[in-house]
Amino acid sequence: MEVTRENLLEALSKVLEPDLKKDIVELNLVKDISVDGNKVAFTVMVNNPAMHSRKRMEEACAFAVQRAFGKEVTAHIKTEALPVNRDPAQRKVLPGVKNIIAVASGKGGVGKSTITSNLAVGLAARGYKVGLIDADIYGPSMPLMLDVQHERPRTLERDGKTYIAPIETYGVKVLSIGFFAEINQAIVWRGPMATKALNQMINDVWWGDLDFMILDLPPGTGDVHLTLVSGLPLSGAVIVSTPQEVALADARKGVDMFQLDTIKVPVLGIVENMAYFVPPDMPDRKYYIFGQGGARGLAEDMGLPFLGEIPLVQSIREAGDVGRPAVLQENTPVATAFNNCIDQFMVQLEHRNKHLEPTLMVQDKFTPQ
Repeated sequence: MEVTRENLLEALSKVLEPDLKKDIVELNLVKDISVDGNKVAFTVMVNNPAMHSRKRMEEACAFAVQRAFGKEVTAHIKTEALPVNRDPAQRKVLPGVKNIIAVASGKGGVGKSTITSNLAVGLAARGYKVGLIDADIYGPSMPLMLDVQHERPRTLERDGKTYIAPIETYGVKVLSIGFFAEINQAIVWRGPMATKALNQMINDVWWGDLDFMILDLPPGTGDVHLTLVSGLPLSGAVIVSTPQEVALADARKGVDMFQLDTIKVPVLGIVENMAYFVPPDMPDRKYYIFGQGGARGLAEDMGLPFLGEIPLVQSIREAGDVGRPAVLQENTPVATAFNNCIDQFMVQLEHRNKHLEPTLMVQDKFTPQ
């Protein structure tokens, strides 16, 4: 076979990147190719920067060149670690997902899952490809809030491996531990079992290509949160709080968790839920039942964007109970409030992606790049 650039790439397409499970040419990992008679040189980007991993890649490429062109062709091969700002397709975890967003709260009962479901469905209504993982292992609510509580995921085959297929509703691909338990069944698991289940929902599911993966986290700052930040390159986090002081104190702790030096996930902003009550018979009156402007003040105090206010309205509760998110109620004040929050979320995400490097997973932060 003649030694050309095209034939060299054909030979190297037989070499797989061991972590990413695709060939190095398809992943665009072969760089700086030069061909000079019977001498070729190129650089291969590798996911694992450890010396033994680089050595194995060099040996695999040398073997592929020799098998294609014979021993008379010599190859000078360099390996380099993939940069921090790598293409999502070059990630091992959720390679087809552009933005991974965690929705969190410091305490329960603030409407975090309501915000999550409306964010996901609102983004899908705008034409984006959206996935949603209900990571609240002990209190999964997405099956009910998205009217799929009686659905059960099926399996499918891809590339010789069996995957779980997420449930699709309102244009969103959804997976929840609630799909694998009876509706009224309590999930009584220790921490390791919960984190194992969460890892399976991330890695053993065929998510495909997505613009957004939205994660509905449980309240607090526990095992599930650490599993996510250590196993996923989160694009950012959204914090949900109500205006009263007890919720704000816990919301501050949620922000602090994402801002730890060992985590450093950008907080895209704070949403204030149950901000005020508007009586149906007095639409011009607002009653600040839980206090006024608490989450906005917290955002200003911590130097974070404020994404908006969601009112305390009966129709939001009713929409969640029947599984039709309120953001779909066209031309209503409630839908307007949710869409305004989504607008601000998109502004902050665009700013984050333009000005900040992609987030490293926790284990990557201790690996030489």
